[in-house]
Amino acid sequence: MSILLLFPLIVFAKADFRVCNTTQQTVGVALGYRTFSGWVSEGWWVVPVTECKTLIEGPLASRFYYFYAEGAQKKGNWAGSVTMCVQDSQFTIQGVHDCFPRGYQKAEFKEIDTGNQTSWMIQLTDESLFNSSVSPSLSGNSPP
Repeated sequence: MSILLLFPLIVFAKADFRVCNTTQQTVGVALGYRTFSGWVSEGWWVVPVTECKTLIEGPLASRFYYFYAEGAQKKGNWAGSVTMCVQDSQFTIQGVHDCFPRGYQKAEFKEIDTGNQTSWMIQLTDESLFNSSVSPSLSGNSPP
């Protein structure tokens, strides 16, 4: 009986890259990654309070992704040290150099090492937003 109950869970398990927002504010999310033709940054996915969004559907094709998020009221961000291009409205930008001359802004993305995982989830928290220590500014893991 327990095998029959577990089987549907296995069949419907999805590989993807998701972001879950457990903060008290809506969050805008951008993602960067390398393709065969070069670097790409994309955004904005709007992730309301207590919701999750899938940024990449299907198994992850890369080991490294680059993540940036900011609160909708501009009251903080989850940033790193890798510069990529962004803009205020929805975007897909090829390349990471010469952001300003091309009419874009710069943001500092955090490198996410997914190892050999086919799925990844980032959980944004108020604590990670306001934590100024050396520890990671977001938490990520492979779903069970």
